[in-house]
Amino acid sequence: MRKRYYTIGMAGHIDHGKTTLTKALTSVDTDRLKEEKERRISIEPGFASLYQDEGMEISVVDVPGHERFIRQMIAGVAGIDLVILVVAADEGVMPQTKEHLDILSLLGIRQGIVVLTKTAKVEEDLREMAREEVIEELKDTVFEGSPILLADSVTGEGVVELKEAIISSLKKMPSRDTSGDFRLPIDQVFTIKGQGAVVRGTIYEGSLETGQELSVLPQGIHTRAKQIQVHHHKAEKGYAGQRAAVNLSGVDYKELKRGNVLVSSTHFFITNTIDVSLKVLNASQYDIRQRMTVMVHSGTSEVMGKLVFFDRNKVHADTDTILCQIRLDEHIVVKRGDRFIVRRPSPVETIGGGWIIKPNGGKYPFGEETIAFLQSEMDGTPGERVLKVLDRHKSVRRDFLMKEVSLQEERLDESLQEKDWIHLSDSTITHRKIVKECQNMLDQILTKFHDDFPLLKGVNRGELKQHLSEYPGALVDYALEQGRYGQENGVVHLDGFFPRLPPEWEKRCSQLLVSLERDGTQVRDMEEYFKQVGIPEKWHSDFYHFFVQEKKIVPLDERISYSIKVYNDALFRLKQHTDETFHVGEAKEVLGLSRKYMIPFLEKLDKEGLTVRIDEKRKWIGFMDKGLKRKFEI
Repeated sequence: MRKRYYTIGMAGHIDHGKTTLTKALTSVDTDRLKEEKERRISIEPGFASLYQDEGMEISVVDVPGHERFIRQMIAGVAGIDLVILVVAADEGVMPQTKEHLDILSLLGIRQGIVVLTKTAKVEEDLREMAREEVIEELKDTVFEGSPILLADSVTGEGVVELKEAIISSLKKMPSRDTSGDFRLPIDQVFTIKGQGAVVRGTIYEGSLETGQELSVLPQGIHTRAKQIQVHHHKAEKGYAGQRAAVNLSGVDYKELKRGNVLVSSTHFFITNTIDVSLKVLNASQYDIRQRMTVMVHSGTSEVMGKLVFFDRNKVHADTDTILCQIRLDEHIVVKRGDRFIVRRPSPVETIGGGWIIKPNGGKYPFGEETIAFLQSEMDGTPGERVLKVLDRHKSVRRDFLMKEVSLQEERLDESLQEKDWIHLSDSTITHRKIVKECQNMLDQILTKFHDDFPLLKGVNRGELKQHLSEYPGALVDYALEQGRYGQENGVVHLDGFFPRLPPEWEKRCSQLLVSLERDGTQVRDMEEYFKQVGIPEKWHSDFYHFFVQEKKIVPLDERISYSIKVYNDALFRLKQHTDETFHVGEAKEVLGLSRKYMIPFLEKLDKEGLTVRIDEKRKWIGFMDKGLKRKFEI
């Protein structure tokens, strides 16, 4: 059975005993900074190992409780699986208790245990009052009904029971996905003499191993995992849910900062525009307006931005969830489904949060049409989201698609199991709906062409692709192969179509061809034949190209043409009565042609690859007699 990894978080008001409780559970003092020791408050998130056996490993993060360090608190709890909400029994629920609850809910954390600390200081009735206050505060929140335990870190009362409750709760929870792309939002950066840059963070997803090639985003710095540590112990691998430190190769630590993300693939968006579902905490309390400046927290990043609404200019008191956009002042690294918190910069307060619908938001008009689009993006299944991408791009590479719809490779494969998904190559896919759409366009183009030019066989394949420029060439090729189309010598036509003369001109064209054949090799200018049978000049070019296309005539140059029968007879006579090489005089003697006809005829043979000119002679190279392996066809 695969080992599972979890991270739990200690949250709550300042001085309610989170750090002391963490030490009682782990024997580790997570206040590591000199300033934290002096002021006796947590400033940065602290981490420790809580529990480990063959099947499970649990880390704990102790986040700051002071209102001034909410940004550090958000960075600390962003990757946790379960929260321990710490409430001092002698003080009860306090302002940061409430704000931490709001932030945890907005970040999508659903599992929690409430711990009443400092219980040795208070009488039983005060403990009970604190319990009742907590129960009331948790009503109508995702933590309603969470277990409430008592623990005193000084006397040790309830600490063992709390640890057992944590382990029991996590055993019922699924662990994070370790099979997908690796991602670690960085919350600490430092350097070790002789080792170089080191980054720390909680692994959100995937896994990494020593020596693995990585990138730091959004800078795009390429690096390698020189060494991995998990709670100060060297490890060959790190897994989703673990707290890890990674020593990076070839990177100056000054280039890195909290909010950067360490990844193993290109399937993450570097973006400054995100489409979101925003939940407002208390619209009646905050003045939330169109394009107001906010501080956005996602993962460990903290970036200024502006709220952009598409269906309102101000948030009203009865508002709960809004589909909108946030335009950021800096680029961040996110994917669909990531959670975020929005805070007002001044006065500093949490006003809401939610999840990212589309990491690469576009520019949309104000109005219900945009809201409907965002709603469809939010509600769409993976398959439906893939189809939306194909509606824009027609066919896409798998790696681009994984990034665009924020799907791991396994999930993408699950979505592409249906027979209607078409693999144009190992890396490129489309859908039968898109192919049908392309074929409908092909039908329209070819039908119109056949109506407009009934004398021509069809449209050149390259020209056809230009008409369908919005569809990639490989997709057009597939649509042609799977559809009912005829193709000859690079010309495409509808299946069953044959070029035809207009009925009213069939008799005169027949007379023209008979006259041309009767004149043998001593023909006149083609224009004379058209005039002789009374065909108007506007039809000359069309009929001429039809005769050539249908192999009724063979043009020697722009003015002179032979009937196909005359041309072939002359060709075979010349071959039969000449050696492997011959000169113009010999040809004239065989065919009895004047220079007016002889030179164009011989140049035609050169052009068709039947002969090649060598000085004053020609050599047969592409012709075989009837009955042998190859016969030349015009």
